[in-house]
Amino acid sequence: MTADVLKQFTRRPPPAGERCDLCGEPLPAEHRHLVDTTRRSLKCACPPCHLLFTRPGAGQGRFRAVPARYLTDPGFELEETDWNRLQIPVALAFFFRNSGLDRLAAFYPSPAGATESELDPRTWDAVLGRSRLADILEPDVEALLLHHERGAPVTCTLVPVDVCYELVGRMRLHWKGFDGGAEARADIAEFFERITAAARPLEPDRSTAAGSGSPAPAESGTTGRPSGGTP
Repeated sequence: MTADVLKQFTRRPPPAGERCDLCGEPLPAEHRHLVDTTRRSLKCACPPCHLLFTRPGAGQGRFRAVPARYLTDPGFELEETDWNRLQIPVALAFFFRNSGLDRLAAFYPSPAGATESELDPRTWDAVLGRSRLADILEPDVEALLLHHERGAPVTCTLVPVDVCYELVGRMRLHWKGFDGGAEARADIAEFFERITAAARPLEPDRSTAAGSGSPAPAESGTTGRPSGGTP
């Protein structure tokens, strides 16, 4: 029996649970993600690996760290007619800028997964481009999450993109029948309660304030985040 074969019997088994997709370190249940811009997928990351890819140009731009900020724009309202122009067949949708294709990508969750919707860029500019959130949206790693609950105004929140895929995973797990069922509706309601609690409003636009000749600085703070998912 060779030494290599003996090592297979004496080697300790790897710890249970998820591991960092880059370095293999064990991960806690609550962990961060990277976007693989080449494969258009999410990678689970330990804190050091996530921090490494927060630097511009790290890894030649293939991996980008998903940030943790949640923002709303109190001055932005989406009317019923605006929502109809987006041509989304369900009450949920998320939009992010795909840097590889240099265009907006629009998705809505369904029991089958994330379904892409073709969206005319002119419609994007006319409907969502009026929000200051669109101006500060980080390509690939952040999204505008829209929720159109019956009888309530349409909400628009800037969120980490992995949160959108968490929502997709939740719907695939719980959705039953035509309307999703009570369990799915309750789960989605709880999800958006957490999003609302985590989000903070953009500061008022001070670009036109007296004595100010430059725009207000972009929001860059972070808050606690719901656990992310993988697409």
